Amino acid sequence: MAEASFWQSLFRTKPVETYQKEAQESGLRRALGRWSLVSLGIGAIIGGGIFTLTGVAAKLYAGPALALSFLIAGFACLLAALAYAELASIVPVEGSAYAYSYATVGEIIAWIIGWNLILEYMMGATTVAVAWSGYFEKLLHLFNIEVPKWLLNDPYTAIKKAREVGIEPPSFSANIPGFIISWIVVGILIRGIKETASTNNLIVFIKVGAVLFVILAGLFFINAQNWKPFIPPAEIDEIGNVHYGWAGIFTAATIVFFAYIGFDAVSTQAGEAINPRRDVPFAIVASLLITTCLYIGVSLVLTGMVPYKSLDERAPVASAFAGAGVGWATYLITFAAVAGLISVMMVMLLGQTRIFLAMARDGLLPNSIFGYIHPRYRTPFRSTLLVGAIMSLTATFVPIVNVSELTSLGTLLAFTLVSLSVFILRIKRPELERPYKAPLWPVVSLGGVAINIFLMIQARRESLIAFGIWALIGLLVYFLYSRGRSKLRSTTTQ
Repeated sequence: MAEASFWQSLFRTKPVETYQKEAQESGLRRALGRWSLVSLGIGAIIGGGIFTLTGVAAKLYAGPALALSFLIAGFACLLAALAYAELASIVPVEGSAYAYSYATVGEIIAWIIGWNLILEYMMGATTVAVAWSGYFEKLLHLFNIEVPKWLLNDPYTAIKKAREVGIEPPSFSANIPGFIISWIVVGILIRGIKETASTNNLIVFIKVGAVLFVILAGLFFINAQNWKPFIPPAEIDEIGNVHYGWAGIFTAATIVFFAYIGFDAVSTQAGEAINPRRDVPFAIVASLLITTCLYIGVSLVLTGMVPYKSLDERAPVASAFAGAGVGWATYLITFAAVAGLISVMMVMLLGQTRIFLAMARDGLLPNSIFGYIHPRYRTPFRSTLLVGAIMSLTATFVPIVNVSELTSLGTLLAFTLVSLSVFILRIKRPELERPYKAPLWPVVSLGGVAINIFLMIQARRESLIAFGIWALIGLLVYFLYSRGRSKLRSTTTQ
């Protein structure tokens, strides 16, 4: 009996009605309307990826058919987005995939999701902070401003770069721009959701403007011959990897999938939405559809401006315009990337602290730290400071190697379980009011599960091992701390 009780406690669920009541009693300021939520979604999705990933994906794998790769990746995300939208309308709280899983499949699964979302949000924001530092350095170079390398790189990277060029490694090195931008973002987030949304709206306007510039200006330099053949014939390299053809298109889709990560951050803002049951589902789907259209437009323009094999893998957009004789566009594109990455960091950290807030309210994390709401700003003050401190120090002193793949694995697992949660909840609680219902059930739910699992197993073996280690650490934390402090514990031990 004790054994049965133990296993039952692992899969205890939090009633949907409790979540709906908590949504009415949230201490957060409700200040986000429909289009502010859409802007947050676009702000999280469009980052440096569109200015970098397109080069590798087009040049090495898809060719002009990169547009199809973006369409495939966008469709995979759309299945998850529809599931998120339905659950957000039922459980309009700030916990995102963590809360949805807690309400449907059980506490242990919810904990695993919440733990892995740290990879998507906090570590994702840290990676973006390092990327921002790199773009900031490029921007300074455009204006002939040189900064000592030991102020721009973590110690490991500084030593590696020094050895590559045959100079003496510095005795001290730190990524100072990464440290500074981390705390600027933290400062904005602490002041309040209205200030955060206003700053994000301005940045989104800048980077969407830059993307539209790339599309509209690039149209005048398209040579349709560069699109022939649209799907290049498949090639196999010396180690057996397939390039081009449909196999290459699918490989490119797994690469550019990372450029979509972030749309689910909209669901973490339900506690600050004015009308979460209506507006959060709309914003999730709308932000994804808008960015998919922009991504397809950019990919068609780039591969039409210059032959795909001549694209620069690291700076494809700038190289395409330079190849077309419009080198001055590099200034605009680099500035947009510098500004755009700030909004990605903002929304990522915003999502992380709101997930921690939901977990603290359930007793799974210390409420005095992660559940504390500032009486004046009405933001999770202490949690934001702690997450910001970890992010800033990691960006300053730790090399970020292959973190993007771990980030994607955490995200894909969340997408998988959210899609599964919709399927389970439709069966277990068909009577629940659903202001938004995902269409074509159960095809959308089960299709989302299948596609996301397929993408997960495409990851490199070492990344899967690291992901497994991270999950094991999370389970240790759960059994040593969280399980015994869960607020649902009393309902299963009586």
